[in-house]
Amino acid sequence: MEESVARIVRRMESSLGRLDAGDARRFFHQTYLRTTLAVAEEIDRGGFRDGPWLERWDVVFAELYLDAFDARLAGAPVPGPWTVAFDTARDRPGLPPLRHVLLGMNAHINYDLPQSLVAVISPAEFDDPHRLGQREADHRHVDAVLVDRVGAEDAQMRPVSGVRWRDRLLGPLNRAATKRVLREARAKVWHNAAALDRARRDGTTEAVLQRLDRACTAKLVELTAPGQVMLRLARRGFGVTV
Repeated sequence: MEESVARIVRRMESSLGRLDAGDARRFFHQTYLRTTLAVAEEIDRGGFRDGPWLERWDVVFAELYLDAFDARLAGAPVPGPWTVAFDTARDRPGLPPLRHVLLGMNAHINYDLPQSLVAVISPAEFDDPHRLGQREADHRHVDAVLVDRVGAEDAQMRPVSGVRWRDRLLGPLNRAATKRVLREARAKVWHNAAALDRARRDGTTEAVLQRLDRACTAKLVELTAPGQVMLRLARRGFGVTV
């Protein structure tokens, strides 16, 4: 494992130790830690076209979540999507654990991911179809790593979930659904990353981030409503666009 990713893993492990055993934020945090380790293993295996670039992206992406996590523990404001995810963990700890995982995933993918991509893809690379295609291919491969984790994550969550099969996000029967969710979200993330790239060129980044915050926050509020989450995702989608 490269030192920069190892540093992120150590920070995630330390942050997990700051949460009480009954804190519902642990469900997403533990899932994300295991996923980060899986991506690190794939980097070490040479599974990406540009491993050093993927490593830089992985670190930037994780730090956006960890910075929000630290800010919340310090009582500082956090972006709207993370406010909903963290408030729901505090106010509704009895929700199925996979609902908390889903809320964290949604905030991190929809809000943080476009920002992390723009941070590690220069304007020149956005203008280069070949290089951008390489970046997108590596990003798609991360999805494959996530889907490979489906069965293991279901096994991790099942003993504490106590939910019906229709409520499961990561169960083996939902592998195809997980692929569809990730594919739909990725397309919208790339759309939003392109919007942020244009915004940094014309000086409107703050306005675009505000729109992204509002759209992501609304999506998380929607996912806190009672009912079958996977059915709602199937109807309305996982991602947002600005």
